[in-house]
Amino acid sequence: MSWLLKYISVGIWIGMTSLTYAEGSMILTSTAFKNGQPLPRIYTCDGDDISPPLSFGEVPAAAKSLVLIHDDPDAPVGTWTHWVLFNLPPNSTGLEENIKKLPVGTKSGKNSWGKLGYGGACPPDKEHLYEFKLFALDDVLSLDEGADQKEVEQAMEGHILQKVLLTSPYKRPFH
Repeated sequence: MSWLLKYISVGIWIGMTSLTYAEGSMILTSTAFKNGQPLPRIYTCDGDDISPPLSFGEVPAAAKSLVLIHDDPDAPVGTWTHWVLFNLPPNSTGLEENIKKLPVGTKSGKNSWGKLGYGGACPPDKEHLYEFKLFALDDVLSLDEGADQKEVEQAMEGHILQKVLLTSPYKRPFH
């Protein structure tokens, strides 16, 4: 009987999680690359190490803020954070290439180098699949500038309306 309760509990939890993180019609694209295509070198440590242009669309009307997380789940040390932005206004339509001035109210989180802002792909060993994740939230996060990815993800729990994913592989020229 206890295994059945565990199974039901896990099933309900998984169901709730999948509903909480359900993909909707929200859009995240880049004019620099298409989903699944290689990240252009200019946006990596082998190039100019600048942020790519990103476009947002179909943000839910109930959204109070957006979160953008760019990371590398293939990193040998575990997920490596390249960029965290939170409290982007829900009416944001995107971010320009090499963005210097963030939309009003937007806060930068700390990347895995311990810095604010964008840090480009720089895989140490093989091709990695980089993720750009955009979340629409029903709240504005009460976090200070410099919060790390884990703190942002914890604060987002229970507030995600929609999520969209844009992926791009990158392999350094000498690997």
